[in-house]
Amino acid sequence: MVYLIPAFLITAFLYASVGFGGGSTYNALLILYDVDYLLVPKIALTCNLIVVIGGTIRYQLNNLIPWKKTLPIILMSAPFAWLGGKIPLNKELFLTILGISLLISGILLLIRKEEVQKFSKSINSKIGIVIYSVVSGIIGFVSGLVGIGGGIFLSPALHLAKAMPSMNIAAISSTFIFINSIAGLSGQFMKDNSSELLSNYIEYSWLFLAVFIGGTIGTYLGIKTFHPLIVRRLTAILVIYVGLRVLIGF
Repeated sequence: MVYLIPAFLITAFLYASVGFGGGSTYNALLILYDVDYLLVPKIALTCNLIVVIGGTIRYQLNNLIPWKKTLPIILMSAPFAWLGGKIPLNKELFLTILGISLLISGILLLIRKEEVQKFSKSINSKIGIVIYSVVSGIIGFVSGLVGIGGGIFLSPALHLAKAMPSMNIAAISSTFIFINSIAGLSGQFMKDNSSELLSNYIEYSWLFLAVFIGGTIGTYLGIKTFHPLIVRRLTAILVIYVGLRVLIGF
């Protein structure tokens, strides 16, 4: 636990600065620390919520959340995140899906298109909204399965499509993660809610405090001062590393 606290704080700081919650890396760190895999997605999703709720509020206060584009996406993803959270997985399958998800998300983060200054025609069209909504449903399902918010998939997809400026992508990703984390967490607790599991879950409350501190600082600096490209590359390297560790370790 002692070693996890600073690791979670730094992770929350890095991810929050680019509009993410950090669920993928929380998962990996918990697995590497040999935490019960049934607890892993619950802890990771709770940390996600703590980090992105502050970020979502700050993005809203800065008028960065494009709600007309955001609502169709989260309304499609949330039910699938809940469904994914309810599906039981054995440890080997859980680790395989998690490891592959980490590798894909890390690679996607390294792919960087030129910065755009306005919303694309695709995100403003009805067909575009339908396509993005379907993709978000798939992301939501995978996110619920392994206990992540899904922003780490949605954000690179929006960047590759040149859908909108970086700050708006960070804002929509933060909101996406917030809603998916609530849905996924509810599914996870409906699947496993024994008193022993709940007791063990509460023992990790220090991690919740750590991500609150790291996430608060990261969100503030991300909006005000951080260059998102630098943080995104550092995060990508970290995610790829832990993804490989998860797959090799198991």
